[in-house]
Order: sequence, then C-alpha cells, then structure tokens
Amino acid sequence: MNAPLHREMPEGTLDAARALTHATRQWDSDIVKQITDYITIPAKSPGFDKDWAQNGYLDTVLRNAAAWVEAQKVEGLTLEIVRMEGRTPVLFFEIAATKPQSSQTVLMYGHLDKQPEFNGWRSDLGPWTPKYEDGKLYGRGSADDGYAVYASIAAVQALKAQNVPHPRIVGLVETCEESGSYDLLPYVDALRPRLGDVDLVICLDSGAGNYDQLWLTSSLRGMASGTLKVEILTEGVHSGDASGLVPSSFRIMRQVLDRLEDSKTGRLLPASFHCEVPADRLAQAKATAAILGDEIYKRFPWAHYDCEGSTAFALPTTTEPVQALLNRT
Repeated sequence: MNAPLHREMPEGTLDAARALTHATRQWDSDIVKQITDYITIPAKSPGFDKDWAQNGYLDTVLRNAAAWVEAQKVEGLTLEIVRMEGRTPVLFFEIAATKPQSSQTVLMYGHLDKQPEFNGWRSDLGPWTPKYEDGKLYGRGSADDGYAVYASIAAVQALKAQNVPHPRIVGLVETCEESGSYDLLPYVDALRPRLGDVDLVICLDSGAGNYDQLWLTSSLRGMASGTLKVEILTEGVHSGDASGLVPSSFRIMRQVLDRLEDSKTGRLLPASFHCEVPADRLAQAKATAAILGDEIYKRFPWAHYDCEGSTAFALPTTTEPVQALLNRT
C-alpha cells in the first residue's frame, strides 16, 4: 500500500509551503477586510492635506492598524503609537527574540499615509470606494502602503506557527512618506535607543514583477530634485521690444541642462553619475528578464494617438528586457 510521504524538516527550518498556506489563509480571511476598511479612509499625506491633524484620518488608520496588531496576541510583542509635537505620528512595535542570546535586530518599515485622489479611475472605481475584483483589491493606498503592517505581522506569525526561532524584531510605520518622510528622521533619532543596533532593514514598500512568485527589490532608482531659475531682466517687458536682443531664458536653461544630460539619448553626462554594474546584479537582471520578458516595458500605460487612419505610439528607451531592467535600476 502506498502512503503519503511525510517530509521531516530539520529543527529550526521554515517549511515554506506551510508558511505560504498559513499566510494566505490569514490574508484571505482577515487582512483583505482590514485593507478594505483602510481604503475608505482618506488618510492623505500631510503634503496633500494641510489640516491632517484636525481631520484625524492619519490618526485613525494608525489606531486601526495598532488595534489589529494587538488583537493578534503575538508572543513577545509590545506596541506603542508615538507622537511628537507638530509631527505626524508613528507606530512602533517590538517583538522579543525567541533566543535570548541573539543580539541581532531586524527592522520592518512601512507607511500608512496616502497619495491624493487624482484622476483616471475607471467609472466603477474610486480612490475611497474599495472594490475586490478578480483577486485584486482596488482603492487608494491598498498597495502603497496599507499592506505593510499586516504583512510584517503575518510573516512573524508564520514563523511562530512552526516554532522557527527569530531575532529581535522592531517595526516602524510612519505617516509622512508620501510627503518625503520629513518627519521620519526626528522619530528615528528619538527612538534610536529602542531601535538598537539594527542588522537588517526590511522595507515593505515596493512592487512585484508578477503575482506568481515572491519578489525582492534589491535596488530602486532615486530622484534628485531642485529648482532652476534663469533671470535675465528684473521685470517683464514687451516681447516685441526685447526678443532678439535680450537672450531667451528658455535657451539659457536648455544650455545649462545640456551640461548634465544628452538631450538626444537621456544619458547623464558627468562621469560621477555612472558606475560599473556588479556582475551578480547583471546575472540577477538576466534571470529576471528571462521570467518577465517584454512585460518589463509593456506594463506601462504608453500613450498612443489615432490620426487620419494611422496610429502614433510613445516608445520606451529600449525594448531589450535585460537592458530595460538595467535602465530602470
């Protein structure tokens, strides 16, 4: 008689399939409901809601998340909503290490503030009206970054369900990220003694190549921004009197920008902006490109226009999957 095989896992080893089942069950039965409720609250980042303190939406989503975390009764977890005068609040939690001799600390990060409404929603969708359709939950903030608190705790629960040892874990969830996180560093400074010596930061705020496997973001393009102002005259004058004699401020601005960027290719000109791509990152890009293929660039909403029977398309800088990945990272 054939009997099902029972796989014995070495002590302290995570059974990934079992962990996935555990997390999926919790996600479908509980967390989707939590994020659905979160969507309904217009907890816009302070950069988009100057009356955020009076409106109280940021406080509401933070309190709701804190209440859910506390309801999980995670062994060794303590939690606090931390407030500093004039700054958006943060959620801080700590989970004791399962092995007292462990000196490592893992920091889990996320945020609960949202981008504003914007236009472009499908006629039957909206930013504050959640809708679950074909396995996807639509609404403002659900993917950025309402899932972070729930995902971090669900991951810990999956470990504890199998008695897998883990180091000390701390969580820091802010409400100012979409405005540039200007409130985050003061909290980091204030909480530094409680954060401890952090060995690993897990930032639960990124994308995924597809929904068929787990993805890890190893790098992400940043942004350097500034204000460029060109002054030629001290006050406005009639263009018919000045143009041709007074240099165009737009032309001077183009010349300044051309020192930084090749306007034909978009390549940044100063050598200090460039480095050699590490061999392991190139190998990872090739492996990722083999999985995703042309979806790497096709997933973007490229503009197209129909004009007198012909169609004009906006195009990416490259359609070669590996180079596309390297270009955007």
